[in-house]
Amino acid sequence: MEKKERLSFEDALSKLEIIISKLEDPAVSLEESISLYEEGMKLTKLCSETLEEAELKIRKVNPNKTES
Repeated sequence: MEKKERLSFEDALSKLEIIISKLEDPAVSLEESISLYEEGMKLTKLCSETLEEAELKIRKVNPNKTES
């Protein structure tokens, strides 16, 4: 089985913006809203993981930097 290529942070964020826009549309059915919500949660998790990985890389490069 092939491993899916991971979306970039920017692509995931862009897709989240589209999902939010669709969810704000009152014409969207409940079923579609649930599906969009589930997809949005997956994208949110991906963005969060990407940011955490970036933070870890920064801490490795600059371990003496304290949190603000």
